[in-house]
Amino acid sequence: MNVLTILTVGTDDATKASVPIHLAVNGAVEVGDEVTVILAGDATGYLAGDAIAKAEGIGVPPLRDLVAKMKDRATVFV
Repeated sequence: MNVLTILTVGTDDATKASVPIHLAVNGAVEVGDEVTVILAGDATGYLAGDAIAKAEGIGVPPLRDLVAKMKDRATVFV
């Protein structure tokens, strides 16, 4: 199955930004689905500086860990 995730949540809410990536990478990819993640709007703020390294949501892995795993297993469009 092909899964498309569009992330639009910015750096002001790391939990909301991490949840869809967590579900895509630790859910869909793990069961063999092909995942594409698109960063749009405010989510592109994670590409500036060390925003990904600083983003730690509540109840989800740090965004830096999710992105590292995603780079190996998903397609990302900005």
